[in-house]
Amino acid sequence: MSKSAFRLEVRHLDPMLVGASVGLAVIGAVMVASASISLADRDVGEPFFYLYRHLGALGLGLLGVLVAVTVPTDVWFRLHWLALLICVAVLALVLMPSFGDTVNGSTRWLTLGPIGFQASEPARLCLLVYLASYAVRHYRDLESSFMGFMKPMLIVAGVCMLLLAEPDYGATVVVTATCLGVLFMAGARLRDFSLIALAATAVLASLALTTPYRLERLTAFLKPWDDPFDSGFQLTQSLIAIGRGQWWGVGLGESVQKLFYLPEAHTDFVFAVLAEELGFAGSTMVIVLFCLLIYRAMQMGQAALKAGMPFQGLLSTGIGLMLGIEAMINMGVNTGLLPTKGLALPLMSYGRSSTVVTLVALGLLMRIYYELRVVEQQPLKKGRRR
Repeated sequence: MSKSAFRLEVRHLDPMLVGASVGLAVIGAVMVASASISLADRDVGEPFFYLYRHLGALGLGLLGVLVAVTVPTDVWFRLHWLALLICVAVLALVLMPSFGDTVNGSTRWLTLGPIGFQASEPARLCLLVYLASYAVRHYRDLESSFMGFMKPMLIVAGVCMLLLAEPDYGATVVVTATCLGVLFMAGARLRDFSLIALAATAVLASLALTTPYRLERLTAFLKPWDDPFDSGFQLTQSLIAIGRGQWWGVGLGESVQKLFYLPEAHTDFVFAVLAEELGFAGSTMVIVLFCLLIYRAMQMGQAALKAGMPFQGLLSTGIGLMLGIEAMINMGVNTGLLPTKGLALPLMSYGRSSTVVTLVALGLLMRIYYELRVVEQQPLKKGRRR
């Protein structure tokens, strides 16, 4: 790509998308620093240990954004087979003792030489790229037959089985919901979609009710105050933090719950610390930024579909769904609306794998916006564009 073309891309970045992303990343870095400062000082003797690592992930993610912005989306479309291969490979390798690391009873971290990352994060984005490509390549089958819908869902089911083997129930829910949404937007028949959606819901519900530790989490979620010092400890501490924040918060850095009361304060429950320190006002601001980000992704998806760019449209829609579901689940867990799932809040929680992959996904959205602008400025062309 020429230098002038790259300058054109930078000049045509979507202000709403960039503004919401930068806002969430900045607030997230501040909250990671605040939520982890006492823990880092106690464990490693460096108060900003987690902040430095988080900033490193942001820097690596920005490199990913640069790559995603400069590479045409048609390249991702043609490399759909590689995306699926990477998805399956990382999820299979993490289950091998020589590659996977077990933390808190779950084997989710993959170590390849000096590099370690949470396998489900890149796997989800790779699966989304493959699924969007499949829907474009086989759209006639998808719109006309049950098997056209069932074939990609069998691949999704295989990926979910690998996720459940870790186990990672939260990622399984996100993958299932996102993939169903993308296939529905691609033109799957309502009866096929409804049948598979009901079956998937039944399977996930049965797994939650028949697995002892998941059932314990569900029970603790429904009645956290019955056992506030054991099974309900995380949720009760999170609710106390949110309640202390009231309208304007207790002040940045002044949280009490992060002082070894609230477990995983800088990761899964960073939103509770934010609510305590910045109150209802700060929480609302973060929710609005997420809504703007998700709205823009979905809006671009619809615009791309109308412009004859189905792959770009489905990929943009899928990214919006994925980020929206992750944010909704994390905030729901923090506020006691959903059982604990162990999902990070995109761009906000400390989680280097999540941060890097989220930024790459946002880079793809920025590239889609640029390509959409190029198409809109050109005379209308007949036929389907990939």
